[in-house]
Amino acid sequence: MPISASKRVKTLSVTRPIVYGNTAKKLGEIRPPNAPAEHTHIWTIFVRGPQNEDISYYIKKVVFKLHDTYPNATRTIEAPPFELTETGWGEFEINIKIYFIEEANEKMLSFYHHLRLHPYYNVSAEGPQKPNDEISSVFYDEIVFNEPNEQFFKTLMSTPGNLLPSNKTEACVFSKQLEQEEIDRVNLGIKQVDLEIEELKTKVNKQLKE
Repeated sequence: MPISASKRVKTLSVTRPIVYGNTAKKLGEIRPPNAPAEHTHIWTIFVRGPQNEDISYYIKKVVFKLHDTYPNATRTIEAPPFELTETGWGEFEINIKIYFIEEANEKMLSFYHHLRLHPYYNVSAEGPQKPNDEISSVFYDEIVFNEPNEQFFKTLMSTPGNLLPSNKTEACVFSKQLEQEEIDRVNLGIKQVDLEIEELKTKVNKQLKE
């Protein structure tokens, strides 16, 4: 039976940070028993809190849509940790759908993640990928609930955590420090572009006068 709708909290938004992505390792001599012979890597796709916090108080389930060559390509994870481990040989787009708890009365959130198995660096310079070398492709994002209903708002406020740490740590590479560093790089890039634009305008005006 659906939960009765409650009033929306007007002019208010609540955000909850998440990290999503995948890790992967090259398979060594010890292989999972059901791994096909052509599979070269073992990988894990996930959705979690920035510091591995329990996010099931507002997320009901996560659905991962794998490549159609996988048996039962649509996998539903209904309890934390919201992650899935498989083996494979190629990279592809994984559709991730996040479903929120019923009392939220919010639409499902759908997005894509490109499964990464291989390092981005020059393999010839760094040497071949070894079985214990873990590849990580992880992204930070924030889910925004605009004008949540009163019942869901209370649920969100009952667990106000999931905040980014101030500084980078081994447990959580995403932090306020990293965010500020990225903002500083963007601002520096904007200043550089503005400077180049002014220099180009000066050159154009000079040529027009001549």
